[in-house]
Amino acid sequence: MRYKVKVYRKGLVVIPAEVRRKLGIYEGMILELKVENNSIVLIPPKTLKDAFGVDGDKALEVAKLIVELRKKEVRREIRS
Repeated sequence: MRYKVKVYRKGLVVIPAEVRRKLGIYEGMILELKVENNSIVLIPPKTLKDAFGVDGDKALEVAKLIVELRKKEVRREIRS
């Protein structure tokens, strides 16, 4: 899909609401900007949710370990 947007003073460009909603872009978010050939590419940051599972089974193992350690910590706090 292509959109026409106006460039305002100091290079400000408004990203259409439809695109912001689709990509989860919100006010204050920092986007990465790349110049590729003669094009500008804006890249929203990856979320932790997007990154979950990139390490396969190892990530799940680490997550389980974190949960176990936190449970032990809570038990110690309760006994104190």
